[in-house]
Amino acid sequence: MKLSLGKDFFGRPYDRLSPSADQSPKWYCEPCSMQKNLQRDYRDIRGEFEKLKQRDGSLLDRPEELQRAQLRLREIVTLLSASATPQALLAPGEVTQLLGDIQARSQAQPA
Repeated sequence: MKLSLGKDFFGRPYDRLSPSADQSPKWYCEPCSMQKNLQRDYRDIRGEFEKLKQRDGSLLDRPEELQRAQLRLREIVTLLSASATPQALLAPGEVTQLLGDIQARSQAQPA
C-alpha cells in the first residue's frame, strides 16, 4: 500500500491509500469508481455551500468557483441520469436539489 495525495474538486490536497502498483486508483469497478468520484465532488461542493450559507469563508464566494461548481453539478446530474447502473452512492435528486439551492442563493445575492 502507498499513501499519496489526491486533489478534491477545489484543488485542495487530501491523503489517499492505494495499492503500491496502482498508478490510477479506482474503486472496485469502472462504474463504481465513476460514482465515487461524482460523490466526492458533490460532497466537496455541498460542504462549501454549507460554509457559504453560514458565511464562513466559502470558496463559492468567488464567482468563477460558483460557476464551476454549478457546471459540475449539472454534469453529475446528467451522468447519473444517463447511467444504466442503479445509483447506490448518490441520488440524482440530491444533486438537483443542491444545484437548485445554489442557483437560488446566487440569484438572491446582489451583483
